[in-house]
Amino acid sequence: MDTSGIRALLFDPTIGRWISVGIAIIFVMVLRRAAQRYIGQQVTDTTTRYRVNKGFTLLSYALILLALGIIFSDRLGGLTVAFGVAGAGIAFALQEVIASIAGWVAISFSRFYSPGDRVQLGGIKGDVIDIGILRTTLMEIGEWVDGDNYSGRIVRIANSYVFKDPVFNYSADLPFLWDEIKLPVRYGCDWKFAKSTLERILEEECGESAPAFRGAWDKAVQKYALEDARIDPLVTIKANDNGIAMTGRYIVGFRARRSTKDRIFTRLLEEVDLSDGR
Repeated sequence: MDTSGIRALLFDPTIGRWISVGIAIIFVMVLRRAAQRYIGQQVTDTTTRYRVNKGFTLLSYALILLALGIIFSDRLGGLTVAFGVAGAGIAFALQEVIASIAGWVAISFSRFYSPGDRVQLGGIKGDVIDIGILRTTLMEIGEWVDGDNYSGRIVRIANSYVFKDPVFNYSADLPFLWDEIKLPVRYGCDWKFAKSTLERILEEECGESAPAFRGAWDKAVQKYALEDARIDPLVTIKANDNGIAMTGRYIVGFRARRSTKDRIFTRLLEEVDLSDGR
């Protein structure tokens, strides 16, 4: 049996290099899995565990690329021109992919948003649950569901959208939003009593959180060109053809808009029942 062909194949330098590449990939993947398993057992915070696992994944890719560069280092010099020509064609054909990778770099270093933030991106509102090299994954809110509730759909949006459309972040520097509730009052009613009642309800339901949010707002004023704004609840009135429109303005955590508004409306209805028509 002629074994010269098999022997030549086994001792071929190119085959040896690719075997080395395979061993390096397996070694890096095993290390990554072991590190992620250890982190999963030691770290209980979901956000921290996600970021550490993401870091291990990116580090493993970098190590594989480094191993490829070391193993094939003696052949890279002669392929410079070929790589340049091929790179130009690839860049033209994959410009959207390249833009998405550039978007990922911008997201990572410019802090457009982070996992856990609530954003509106590409016309889609949702919570960021993953940031990949090419796409950002959102858990959608709204659409056919009223309020800030999850619709149940997972949406993946190309990272290149950060260069094309505005990025609305509900939670980047401020952990709260301003929200409003409107109370119509007909002419002839005790509007002063209605206003004071709405002010009291807003203070009881939202006033306690104002000092906690004040620190975040002060930091934002120092960081950006912002004028100071009222944090405490405020009620304003406006007369129109149908009666008096009272607007209660208050701050609320970005995840608690619906539940807070439900509590305020419930309290208002209870006060209406107890007001004897005032």
